[in-house]
Amino acid sequence: MNATPNANLYALFQSRFPEDMTACCIETHDGLYYSWNDIDRASAKMANLLAALDLPMDARIAVQVEKSPEALILYLATLRAGYVYLPLNTAYRAAEMAYFIENAEPSVVVCSPQNFGWVSQIAFSSGTRHVFTLGDDRTGTLLTRAALQSNSFDTVHRVPEDLAAILYTSGTTGRSKGAMLTHDNLASNALVLQEYWHWQAGDVLLHALPLFHVHGLFVASHGALLNGSKMIFLPRFDTAEVLRCLPRATVFMGVPTYYVRLIAEPGFDRELCARMRLFISGSAPLLTDTFKTFAERTGHTILERYGMSETTMLVSNPYDGERIGGTVGLPLPGVSVRVVKGDGTPCAVDEIGDIQVKGPNVFKGYWRMPEKTAEEFTADGYFKTGDVGRFDARGYLSIVGRSKDLIISGGYNVYPKEIESFIDEMEGVVESAVIGLPHPDFGEAVTAVVVTKTDTALDEAQIIDYLKSRIANFKVPKRIFFVHDLPRNTMGKVQKNVLRDQFKDHP
Repeated sequence: MNATPNANLYALFQSRFPEDMTACCIETHDGLYYSWNDIDRASAKMANLLAALDLPMDARIAVQVEKSPEALILYLATLRAGYVYLPLNTAYRAAEMAYFIENAEPSVVVCSPQNFGWVSQIAFSSGTRHVFTLGDDRTGTLLTRAALQSNSFDTVHRVPEDLAAILYTSGTTGRSKGAMLTHDNLASNALVLQEYWHWQAGDVLLHALPLFHVHGLFVASHGALLNGSKMIFLPRFDTAEVLRCLPRATVFMGVPTYYVRLIAEPGFDRELCARMRLFISGSAPLLTDTFKTFAERTGHTILERYGMSETTMLVSNPYDGERIGGTVGLPLPGVSVRVVKGDGTPCAVDEIGDIQVKGPNVFKGYWRMPEKTAEEFTADGYFKTGDVGRFDARGYLSIVGRSKDLIISGGYNVYPKEIESFIDEMEGVVESAVIGLPHPDFGEAVTAVVVTKTDTALDEAQIIDYLKSRIANFKVPKRIFFVHDLPRNTMGKVQKNVLRDQFKDHP
C-alpha cells in the first residue's frame, strides 16, 4: 500500500468528476453523448488492455489517430495505466513517423485503420510489439480488443515526477526533440488555469482543436475534465459547425486563424455569442486588428496567452482586469518569467531580450538528450524559451520574435531547416531558404526561396508536389520563389530578413 497520495493525473481528474456521473461529458458534432460513466468505464477497459500486454513500466504509447472521443479516452487510459502518452500529428508522413518511432521506441503504436499498412511496417521494423488501429467512427482493433476487458480499473500509483507524456517539438537543426512532461507538470498547470480563467459550474467547452497539440489535448481538455464540464467535440475547426454550436457553449479556445475565419462570417455577432463567457487564443500571435474587430463584433475581448510544448501555459492576460491586444499578459501564479540580455542581466522595462521561465509546469528535459537539456537551462534553473520579448511598465509581456528560426502557420510550428533539407536533396536544387511571410489567415505563410542549377527546369508545382508526398501539408510552402543566389552576410549566413523584405508584397 502506497503511503503517499496518488499523483497520477487521471486520479486528479477523477476526483473532480461531477456527482451525477450520468451527466454528459462529451457531445459529438453528430449527436452522440458520452456520460462521465462512459468515459470512466471505457478508459478502464483500454487501461486493462494496455496492462494485459505486459509492457515495461515506462512504456511509451505512440498515437497517430484522427480526433474522436475514443482518442481522448485512449489518452486517459494511458495515464490510468501509468504509461507515457506520445501524441503525433495526423499529417505526419512516413519519414517523420519513422524518426519518432525509432527515437521514442514505443511499446504500442495506435494509428488510423487506413494507415495501418505503412505505419505497422515502420513500427514492427523498429521493434514495437503491438500496433492497434482506432478510427474516428468508433472502429478499429483497439476497441475490439478493449471491449473484452473489465470496465473497472484501479488507477496506477504515480509520483509527481513520473512521466505522463512526451511531445515532440522540432529544433532549428531539423531534428525533433521529445519534451518530457510529468504528471505534476500537467496537473499543476491545469489547476492554476482553472482558477485563473475562472472555470465555473455550468461551463460548456466548444472543443474544435486537434488532440495532438498542447492547446487541444492539455489546455482545453484538461480544463473541462478538471472542472467536470461538458465538451462539445468537433472533429476539426469548421466555421459553420462552430457557429451552430456557439449558442450552447460558454468557453472556446482557438488559434488566431479560427478567429480570423469567424469574423469573416456575416452571421457572427453579439447575439450568437450571448451565452459565451470566454474566448481564448494561443499557439501563434494574434493580430491587433483581429483583436479589435472581434471585440467590436461580439462584445467579447479575446484572452491571449502564451505557452510552449516544454512548459504548457506560462503567461496569460487576466480574466478580471484589462486584456491588452498585442500582449500575452502576465506570468501565471507560481510561474517565474524574466527577460534578459545576452549576458544574462535583466532587461529594463520595454527593453527587448530573451524570455526565460521557471516553475512547476516546466518540463523534465528532452528525451534521451541530456546534453541538449543542460544547454537549454540556465545555472539557476530557468528554461531558455528561444523566444524574444519585452515587459511593459504594467508587467504585461509581449512576444516580439523568436531567436530560433521558427515559423508559426495556422497555429502549427514549422521549422525551416527540416523543409530546406528535403528541398535541397531534390535533383537540380543548389540550395534553399524557407521563411515565413505575413498571411491574413494563417498568420505566417511558409515560403521557400530556391536556387537551382542553370540547366534545371524545376518549377513551383514540381517542388510542392515533391514535398506533399514527404512532409505534413501544413509544412509545405504556399509559394516557391526562384532566385540566382541567396543573400548572405560577411560570415556566410543566409540573411532571411532580406528575403522576407524582398518577398513580403508578393501574393
